Amino acid sequence: MKDLNGIRLHNNCSDCAARKTSSFCNLSAAALLSFELIKIANIYPKGARLFIEGQPADGVFLLCGGKAKLTTHSRYGKALILGIAIPGDILGLSAAISDSTYEATAEALEPCHVNFIRQSDFRRFLEQNADAGVVALQQLSSQYKRAHTQIRSLGLSTCVADKLAALLIGWSKDAPSRNGGSVHLKMCFSHEEIAEMIGTSRETVTRLLKDFRERDLISIKGPDLYIRNTRRLEAAIGSAA
Repeated sequence: MKDLNGIRLHNNCSDCAARKTSSFCNLSAAALLSFELIKIANIYPKGARLFIEGQPADGVFLLCGGKAKLTTHSRYGKALILGIAIPGDILGLSAAISDSTYEATAEALEPCHVNFIRQSDFRRFLEQNADAGVVALQQLSSQYKRAHTQIRSLGLSTCVADKLAALLIGWSKDAPSRNGGSVHLKMCFSHEEIAEMIGTSRETVTRLLKDFRERDLISIKGPDLYIRNTRRLEAAIGSAA
């Protein structure tokens, strides 16, 4: 069983702890057995690319452990992070189903355990297992909603400060809250990566985080970011000129 920086390669999906958090892995016994026969398990080190934007889709990548970022680039090299994939996400799904090219580049943010399924095998698998097809539709719907949220943030926010505040508020929804409405976030992204999420520069993100601290909207201690009060941060959206 291969191991890389705490990420362990599970050849048997039935005894994988991540199965409980991934609806795609939590299929019927018959479907799971069929899936076992077509998957190719591997571990990618931090910084490795699973696939590249514009590359013809040759399959899908089920993320079982670790995190990966999905990035698109302009012709001039400007990057925009479309999302952060977590265990249970299927990457390259729409491209594989539509027999087109990958819409983004997927890069491991940390060591990742990934199951790869060739396009022809995956499409046959969906045709033969209705429950897997339903889960694939749910994944596509979830990806659409995330894209819609990002488009709203980038297109309708009047300034970069609003975009950053909205990003932090979005993260806070998945974080435990404390007394008084404060939220603790573990910041695993650099200022450069945050900038690529909201379409701005690293310098702007650094300046805005400093401004948020001075306004007592947030506090930062090393990798820990605390939102003092999510309602206050939400109220700050639209207040900048």
